[in-house]
Amino acid sequence: MKKNILLRNGYLSAVYLFFYLPLIVLIVLSFNNAHLSFNWHGFTWQWYQALWQDTQLHLALWHSLSVSLLAASAATFIGSVGAIALYRYRVKGRQLIYGLVFILIILPDLVMGISLLLLFTIFKLPLGFVSLLLAHITFCLPFVVVLVYSRLSGFNEHLLEAAKDLGANDYITFHRIIVPLLKPAILAAWFLSFSLSIDDLVISFFVSGPTYQILPIYIYSQLRVGPTPEINALCTLIILVTFLLVVVAQYFLRKRA
Repeated sequence: MKKNILLRNGYLSAVYLFFYLPLIVLIVLSFNNAHLSFNWHGFTWQWYQALWQDTQLHLALWHSLSVSLLAASAATFIGSVGAIALYRYRVKGRQLIYGLVFILIILPDLVMGISLLLLFTIFKLPLGFVSLLLAHITFCLPFVVVLVYSRLSGFNEHLLEAAKDLGANDYITFHRIIVPLLKPAILAAWFLSFSLSIDDLVISFFVSGPTYQILPIYIYSQLRVGPTPEINALCTLIILVTFLLVVVAQYFLRKRA
């Protein structure tokens, strides 16, 4: 019995170590007083100070946040309305439409990026903010539709029938019943869309153009010469922000429960 417990604990420890050791190394090296060395040369804050003075980084971060916030909001709205319409109205070929949407989720980013680039070229759309925003909305939409539609599939349709029997029209049914029940799925879809958008590199690389740089492309361009302490510091800040968001989300979830 003790042997099984030791094996289980050892296995779990190895898995956690595999996941978190690279993050720990990255965080430690972000405080290392050496530019391109994995040997410890003392503690320093200079790489974090360098981030505040990097105007190119600030611009890339602003571009990323602008595109991601708009893309997540637009994709969540359009995808939620589309999922509700697909569920409520028994159109022919509904399963085919859902299948085509699902295919977009598993489609390689490389194929999506090239196809969108060709589309923008055909319509002579300049590569920049607009092309990047349209591309991010496009690849976020399928995830929103699948999430919201999955939530709708578990609906108790008797609620909608009861509302109709009580005289509720389509607007009241949508506003008072469907939206409150869908709120967790809609919020999850928004956060997922934002995460996918702000983290995307492959598709953005094809459609962003030379004059509009976002954070993932900025980091990629800096890493061409190898990892640098500034990038380590930037990634450490991203890890910290992510951790704080998770803590805040867990706090509100427990408070609500």
